[in-house]
Amino acid sequence: MLILLAIIALIVVFAIFTYNRLVSLRQAWKQAYADIDVQLRQRHDLVPNLVETVKGYAAHESGVFTAVTQARASAMSARSAGERSAAEGALTSALGNLMAVAENYPQLKANENFRQLQDELADLENKIAAARRFLNNAVAEYNAAIQRFPAALFAGAMGFQPAEMFQLTEAEKADEITPPKVSFGT
Repeated sequence: MLILLAIIALIVVFAIFTYNRLVSLRQAWKQAYADIDVQLRQRHDLVPNLVETVKGYAAHESGVFTAVTQARASAMSARSAGERSAAEGALTSALGNLMAVAENYPQLKANENFRQLQDELADLENKIAAARRFLNNAVAEYNAAIQRFPAALFAGAMGFQPAEMFQLTEAEKADEITPPKVSFGT
């Protein structure tokens, strides 16, 4: 009888330890998601200033401005990680088009305000990439923990569901793979 009580006590201690570990891992990925949310919010706040600055020099490029504005609105209203990934990818693409328009205006590229906004955007993009990597690492660790034996036996019953990673869009994947073209005007 004493051995049976010891086995039950060990199972209870193990279950408590496993539950607490899963809670910690879930909190880690939720915190990582909140951190990436802060970076994305800063980018969303920067976009209108960038659009207005470019608009001052290239007012006739209204289609680009509309696309950026719509992409920003979609990104701000997206809720799930999958929706946010897609919306942020569309915003990144729209911002790329805006920067391409800016390349056609030397006076704009020389504008101190535009250069400062461009530097801020580049810094934010780097921070977002780092936050995305951290989030995806935390999600992978959490997902692995709830799928490992013996936690997999009761993780679902205790409310632990797989988390979604913040993935690259197809356009972002293509940009990462495509090497830049160098031309010397020959």
